[in-house]
Amino acid sequence: MIGIALLIIAIAFALLVIYLILLLRKVSETVDEANNTIRILTSDVNVTLHQTNEILAKANVLVEDVNGKVSTIDPLFVAIADLSESVSDLNLQARSLGRKASSAGATVGKASAVTGAAKMASKLFKKSKSKAD
Repeated sequence: MIGIALLIIAIAFALLVIYLILLLRKVSETVDEANNTIRILTSDVNVTLHQTNEILAKANVLVEDVNGKVSTIDPLFVAIADLSESVSDLNLQARSLGRKASSAGATVGKASAVTGAAKMASKLFKKSKSKAD
C-alpha cells in the first residue's frame, strides 16, 4: 500500500511539475509579448515625439513671423486712427463752414433784394425827376 501511495504522490507531483512548466511557458510567452509590445510602443512614441517637436518648432517660427508682422501693422492702425480723427475734424469744420456759408448766402440774398429795390427806386426817382423837369 505504501507503494501505491508513493506512486500516487509521484504522479501528482509529476502532474504538478508539468502544470507549472506549462504555466511558466505561458508566463514567459506573455512577458516576451509584453516586451515586444513595449519596444514597439516606445519606438512609436519616439517617432511621435520627434514629429511633435518638429511641429512645435514650425509653430514657434510661425508665431514669431506673425508677431513681427503684427508689430509692423500696429503703426498702420495708429495712422488710420489718426486719419479717422482728422477726417472727423474736417467733417465738423466743413459742416460749420457750410452753416456759415448758408447764413452768409441768406444775408447776400437779402442784400441783393435790398440792392434790387434800391435800383428800382433809383430808376423811378430818375423818371419822376425827368418828368418834373
